[in-house]
Amino acid sequence: MRYVEAAGLRVSAIGLGTWQFGSREWGYGHEYAHEVAPRLLRQAVDLGITLVDTAEAYGPHTSEHIIGEALATLDPATRATLTIATKFLPIAPAEPIVGRQVRGSARRLGVEHIDLLYAHWPNPFVAPRRVMQSLRPLVEEGIVDRVAVSNYSLAQWQEAERALRRPVVANQVKFSLVSPGPAADLVPYAAAMDRLVVAYSPIGQGVLARTAPDEERPVNPIRRMNPLFRGAAAERLLPVQVAVREIARAHDASPAQVALAWVISHPNTVAIPGARTAEQLAENAAAADLVLAADEIARLTGASAVFA
Repeated sequence: MRYVEAAGLRVSAIGLGTWQFGSREWGYGHEYAHEVAPRLLRQAVDLGITLVDTAEAYGPHTSEHIIGEALATLDPATRATLTIATKFLPIAPAEPIVGRQVRGSARRLGVEHIDLLYAHWPNPFVAPRRVMQSLRPLVEEGIVDRVAVSNYSLAQWQEAERALRRPVVANQVKFSLVSPGPAADLVPYAAAMDRLVVAYSPIGQGVLARTAPDEERPVNPIRRMNPLFRGAAAERLLPVQVAVREIARAHDASPAQVALAWVISHPNTVAIPGARTAEQLAENAAAADLVLAADEIARLTGASAVFA
């Protein structure tokens, strides 16, 4: 496993996204939540993954409960190596309301303080400045170690930092070969300022993991709504898929591993793919050690430009 250091954090280049742990709309039921998911978390630790990502909205609350139960089974030394990140929705970012939200997350996770707390989405009716003001007391009290944002533009990220009066250490955004926009502004900012970009949906909801262009459309109804799986967008995707598959064959790797390796080849960038099975988790983790050649990165970047 490769690790990335920034803003006082040292985290695995591949983390574990846990949106699926409590998401019935994706077909994950009771058995998955209480048997499979805890096993996956323990396996992730064994694979060297140290970044575990969740949110109060996942489930809702179910993902945090599952992670909290699994964390309770770890010995303190192992737990100390992990960065547990969660998110709150800044629907009403007043200090008492945010305080209740964050303390609720800490209680469900079974922790005294939250390692990394994200404002999950920008509130279109409230400035980032006000959201950060509501978090300052929690940081000062030690309930939150580090603050981050998710789905913020560069300007919003910078405004958040000014308002918090301390580093907003990460921005979690959709970043992949089919969503390459963060490479243009967020990644350079993170590299220059010792911050992190955390990439979610780094395999494009699985579209980059397909092994053949004529592979069947996904069964999951949410993924079927992804326009990349149909029509003109699917045709635009073909050069990217071809490049991913050819590079994968050259490295005896999977397309998903190549897609992940491209994302984390960017400075100060880590990825948090989800994993449905133990095999998929192991495959994702191994992508951290896949080193792409400069010409391979350039080819993938060029092919992805159509989605910029």
